[in-house]
Amino acid sequence: MGFMRSWLVVVALGLLMELPPSNLAAANRADIVGAATVLDDGSLRIGNRIIRMYGIYIVPTRQICSTFSRPVRCGGRAAVALETKIQGFVFCHSVGVYADGSVSAVCYIRRTFRSAGEDLAAYLLAEGWALALPGAPFEYFAMERIAQTRKLGLWGFPADVITFR
Repeated sequence: MGFMRSWLVVVALGLLMELPPSNLAAANRADIVGAATVLDDGSLRIGNRIIRMYGIYIVPTRQICSTFSRPVRCGGRAAVALETKIQGFVFCHSVGVYADGSVSAVCYIRRTFRSAGEDLAAYLLAEGWALALPGAPFEYFAMERIAQTRKLGLWGFPADVITFR
């Protein structure tokens, strides 16, 4: 009975090694970690680095600022959505570097130390505030299409002027 149990453990471990890495594994191998400041264009500043989220294009939008609402929120809709979502440290895994020195990265937030983390680019796509770029993961295109079908974000009621540049 002991041999059979040991053999099953070896087979189970072998199968687990074949599974794709989870969001937890991706967040754990982050090479850029810190408190993030959301910039007007939806990119992040962590320390002295500018991070642009891999696989998405954040469409520039204008938001009319209301002085009667507190706190006053101005800037692109994606930036406002990110500011609201990020509550603590951001974990980014760099994918490449752009000519201007900014870093392309997959970024996650975690609610607890052991949580798998939530992909910020996927969040923006699901809410309709970004578009999937060619070469992005298939899931990103599915999220964009679902947001479009549900008329979320950019696909919804034209509350502000969308400027494509």
